[in-house]
Amino acid sequence: MSATPQRHRRTRRLTFAAIAVTAGAGAMVAAALPAGAASGGGAGKSRTVDVQMLSFNDFHGTLEPPQGSSGTVIERQADGTTKAIPAGGVEYLATGLREARKGHEYSVTAAAGDMIGGSPMLSGLFHDEPTVEALNKLKLDVSSVGNHEFDEGKTELRRMAYGGCHPVEGCFEFGKEFTGAEYKYLAANVTDEKTKRPLLNPTFIWQKGDVKIGFIGVTLEGTPDVVTADGVKGLKFGDEVETINKYAAELNKQGVKSIVALIHEGGLPANGAYNYDCDSPGAGAGISGAIVDIAKNVDPKVDALVTGHTHQAYACNIPDPAGNPRMVTSAASYGRLFTDTTLTYDRQTKDIVRTAALAPKPVNKVVSRDQPKAPDMTELITRWNALAAPVASRPMGYISADIAGRGSEAPEKPLGDLIADAQLEATAPAAKGGAQLAIMNPGGIRADLAYKAAGAEGDGVVTYGESYTVQPFNNLMNIVDLTGAQLITALQQQVSGTVNGPNPKILQVSKGFTYTLDMTKTGADRIVVDSVKLNGAAIDPAKTYRVAMNEFLAGGGDGFTVLKEHKNKLVGVPDLEALNAYLGKSTAAAPIAPPAADRITVVK
Repeated sequence: MSATPQRHRRTRRLTFAAIAVTAGAGAMVAAALPAGAASGGGAGKSRTVDVQMLSFNDFHGTLEPPQGSSGTVIERQADGTTKAIPAGGVEYLATGLREARKGHEYSVTAAAGDMIGGSPMLSGLFHDEPTVEALNKLKLDVSSVGNHEFDEGKTELRRMAYGGCHPVEGCFEFGKEFTGAEYKYLAANVTDEKTKRPLLNPTFIWQKGDVKIGFIGVTLEGTPDVVTADGVKGLKFGDEVETINKYAAELNKQGVKSIVALIHEGGLPANGAYNYDCDSPGAGAGISGAIVDIAKNVDPKVDALVTGHTHQAYACNIPDPAGNPRMVTSAASYGRLFTDTTLTYDRQTKDIVRTAALAPKPVNKVVSRDQPKAPDMTELITRWNALAAPVASRPMGYISADIAGRGSEAPEKPLGDLIADAQLEATAPAAKGGAQLAIMNPGGIRADLAYKAAGAEGDGVVTYGESYTVQPFNNLMNIVDLTGAQLITALQQQVSGTVNGPNPKILQVSKGFTYTLDMTKTGADRIVVDSVKLNGAAIDPAKTYRVAMNEFLAGGGDGFTVLKEHKNKLVGVPDLEALNAYLGKSTAAAPIAPPAADRITVVK
């Protein structure tokens, strides 16, 4: 449900701090071995060969170019200024990947999860079958699962992997049955609680000629914290490091020495530019977050970490526990970037060479929209758009300017305010729950609302397809009783605890609910308790309030465990229905203006 970073981790039982030499560490190979050195490779073969690895993550079914600020990447210029570059769209991603592969005899394409889920309407309306079809055409070889692969539960995930028409809605195209993913989905740390077996394959071995590279795929251990309970029912999510180390040892026993871990968990670079050097002033110095702890504990047998989840761009060197160079990469999200990495494979040792001179060199590349569109992807988009058009093109309402949601980095987002207001309006009547305020999780806001027309609807018109893209999960509204004390605790959980302490998740709030967020302090103290008010009156800890929220939050999602303590729950309309009803009260003559986003006072 959320794509914002979080942690939910047991204390590490494994440490490699004392390891000086590890038999599986690629860095120990021929300290100054040049690429192409002719020895031990057999007649006519060089000892080493360069393998290209192309990777990306958090695609989220974004087949068409993302709208608004979600459809740009920030590029750092030589003079220190930044520039926003339009990026993304599978027509351009396909062209970029195909061009990158030219001249490379050995090339493998991998992904780090969230290929599907939280998708725009073009894919989401059809349960992401269009995206799996597109990824097949992209020649993706392997992907880990991410938390969003579980949005519709394990049975639907297995259908994505293995094919078959939807059990309720059937086949979407006449005479065609969905064939599933041609790439391998990996879920090494996701096991069935009954059978104790992995839900999907834990590993995949890519091979061309005498070159073999093993892949291990894991999602974040905290997946149950960011997915609805139904989505992960009957599943257990294991520790990422322990799982990767276990399967790295197994791959080694099978004779596979070159290993890449695909991890749907990530980090936060110190700068948002995709070309920021996160190895300055030293290796990995410019990145923080969960992936740093993981990288420092994953066995040196693993040669590279391809990561995701945080939607950030980075290409860092975080040395492994034996001190050898090891790349850790992420390609932002929505197909706006891909990472191009050269892995030097030693045919004699069957390992990746990771000396200081020959460490894998990753580069994040922009999926620019000034390159030609891939015709097969244009055909795919046109075909699925034709099926979606009768629903997607319906006008829902009118806006006077862009309303920033996913693309806003501010704690309070204008679109977050609008969504919370829509939810309050839908649930305030006594017969609908009698809500006094509404709260919305920021990770559930999947896009911006853009003023410029995406099709023929006209500027300022919000179509059903666009509102669906903003709120694709079809969460039912829950109206519940919470005490004032519980409300204050919920606000404190935004900025404290193991889940949100390191990376705050600021709830979006409806009109009339105000407070001060003091970021100069730490943890729960960041919430100025005396400032929390509803319609100008201080929140009374002993009083009961009716609060509207989606079912994900009501279940304690995103680390808001106190919200599970609610009472007197009433189930309301789907969140998308509430948003569309709110939009529907606007007209071309009286469009909705972007909210001022002035409900949360932030002290920096």
